[in-house]
Amino acid sequence: VQLQASGGGLVQAGGSLRLSCAASGRTFSNDAVGWFRQAPGKEHEFVATINWNGGKTYYTDSVKGRFTISRDGAKNTVYLQMNSLEPEDTAVYYCAARWSIFSGTYVSSTEYDYWGQGTLVTVSS
Repeated sequence: VQLQASGGGLVQAGGSLRLSCAASGRTFSNDAVGWFRQAPGKEHEFVATINWNGGKTYYTDSVKGRFTISRDGAKNTVYLQMNSLEPEDTAVYYCAARWSIFSGTYVSSTEYDYWGQGTLVTVSS
């Protein structure tokens, strides 16, 4: 499966963006999908994940209550709605997928098999 991340851009603090992760090559309705980010000079960081049917989500503490991950099976797309953005959210955001119809929560980048190219989010203060 090929993943295409999009939706990044420049936004002021307090603003919102919605990132999209579109899959092609096959449906990824049986995949868990995660979002990760990497800020300049910092390590790769887990942000959020959603299980194969959308029934289970998990977030890193710093984005809880501000970010929402969701999926649209008909569009073969996973979204990351980001509200109340902070300068600390500035990073390149990547989506990733792995086949899984189990209830596990995948927060490590090593647990994912497919990666998108990344989309840059810049939050100005």
